[in-house]
Amino acid sequence: MLTFQKPIVIVSKCIEFDYCRWNGYTISSDVVKILKNYVDFKPVCAEVEIGLGIPRDPVRIVLEGETLKMIQPKTGRDCTEEMNRFANVYLASLEHVDGFILKSQSPSCGLFQTKHYQSAKKGAPKLQVGTGLFGRAVVNTFPNKAIETEGRLTNFRIREHWLIKLYTLADFHNLKRTKSHNALVNFHTKNKFLFMAYNQNLMRKMGKIVANPQKLEFEEIIASYEQFLNQLLLNPPKYTAHINVLMHALGHFKKSLSGEEKAFFLDELEKYRTGWIPLFLLQNLLNSWIIRFDESYLKKQTYFNPYPEELMNFDLKDTWRGRSYWKK
Repeated sequence: MLTFQKPIVIVSKCIEFDYCRWNGYTISSDVVKILKNYVDFKPVCAEVEIGLGIPRDPVRIVLEGETLKMIQPKTGRDCTEEMNRFANVYLASLEHVDGFILKSQSPSCGLFQTKHYQSAKKGAPKLQVGTGLFGRAVVNTFPNKAIETEGRLTNFRIREHWLIKLYTLADFHNLKRTKSHNALVNFHTKNKFLFMAYNQNLMRKMGKIVANPQKLEFEEIIASYEQFLNQLLLNPPKYTAHINVLMHALGHFKKSLSGEEKAFFLDELEKYRTGWIPLFLLQNLLNSWIIRFDESYLKKQTYFNPYPEELMNFDLKDTWRGRSYWKK
């Protein structure tokens, strides 16, 4: 049975925690609501922290040349310097964080779809979409953390990648505190199939670092390993990489399964390849064989349980078919 560290996640306070939106409302999010039992949330509202009240006149992002400014159109107040200062001081004060859930499209917290206007005047045209000021500071300060918006996390594949990254980073942080080479060996071993799915070449390079033929000190090994880990977790696996891992796992049962069972699995694998069934159905099938045949090596593989099982059971209208879920 795998155990999980409790990740530390910074969340926009208006999402399920407080009535602090510009209009005095809160944002409902089933994802955040369920996650409350499984992560250590640290809520923050950047706009309230710089002295904007509740409710308040809304602010917007104005693009002046290549500079983003936060302006309150009704009052003409320029909040740019205050927001940038707060973001830098607040983020620098964090001792440790594993991830972020930020309010989508927000002029402060937005990550991808915040509107950037030509001016603060009413009716001014939208020039582009991008980050809010606080969201930009988050990405610049913590480029390797698990960072998403509450809106995008309603998509199963985006949420799955975010959760995998979040729990892997939390586990790695705990490993670093042990300063134990044996703990690093165990970490890499149990994540072998997961890392194979993400990037097989990087997984092999990380394995060579763990082997430590040069007998380097732990601090030097872990620093090199972390660089590759961050690179590996940058993008979600391709479906072809998952197929490769699933076939590797099937190989552990070549003497245990009947020909009919193997044929059934390969038929289901083809359905996954063509987008007709989700990955977790195949993972669950393999999990049943892991239990049935007491396959001790696969039991320890995080690939089959990369985060708490309860987080698979979101009561959401998830979409899992198709391939292009990463457009922002």
